[in-house]
Amino acid sequence: MQADQHEKGRVILVGAGPGDPDLLTIRALRYIQSGDVIVHDRLVSDEILALAPKDVKKVFVGKAPGHHILKQEEINELLVDLAQEHKLIIRLKGGDPFVFGRGSEEAEHLIMAGIDYDVVPGITAAAGCGAAARIPLTHRGLARSVRFITGHHKEGAGLDINWASLSDPEMTVVIYMGLKNLDAIVEKMIEAGRVPTTPAAIVENGATDKQRIAYTTLQDLPKTRTEGDFKPPSLLIVGHVIEIAKFLNNV
Repeated sequence: MQADQHEKGRVILVGAGPGDPDLLTIRALRYIQSGDVIVHDRLVSDEILALAPKDVKKVFVGKAPGHHILKQEEINELLVDLAQEHKLIIRLKGGDPFVFGRGSEEAEHLIMAGIDYDVVPGITAAAGCGAAARIPLTHRGLARSVRFITGHHKEGAGLDINWASLSDPEMTVVIYMGLKNLDAIVEKMIEAGRVPTTPAAIVENGATDKQRIAYTTLQDLPKTRTEGDFKPPSLLIVGHVIEIAKFLNNV
């Protein structure tokens, strides 16, 4: 539906979860089925997009490692431009918009442009893929805290992480977008004091019918990635919770 000439549209930042339509929130589904335009990422599954009306306008702005259809600044501007033409724009993102999804950057830009917006939470990969792979992120006696980090960095910049803060043996570390820089991540974690033989796992396409899991150790993560030919999207989980996960999966 076209917005009035003097009335700007509204943008809803919607979390699509890890890919399974059954894991959408009811609120997310309502917006997907009522929006005038859907601006979506690469990680939004075809099954979720199929829930939208057939005549709704869909704009793909997906980003893969080393290849962006649009830069983030261009996506920000696109949302503002669409709000001049349409009443309800659905910005559909894999996982949760505010967990490594750059949703807050888009929200900042919308505010500066005078565009009304809202946020619909989604199941983030750590929770969704972890549970689907039967990997608890916390477990009494094994892990009393969880840390989410991103293994991706801005072009031309290094990984700016406090590696020493990840050395607690009772902390589960979940690494998003970590395959490309995995060798450096493992090296830095071990240098900072994390035990090399700490159990670890790779979960590829978590919470979907294409899910694959490999159990390994921190020091062997790069080898496991290469031998298993793991591709994005893959989540890396490091910590002693993998011990109970193997039991829960009858491995």
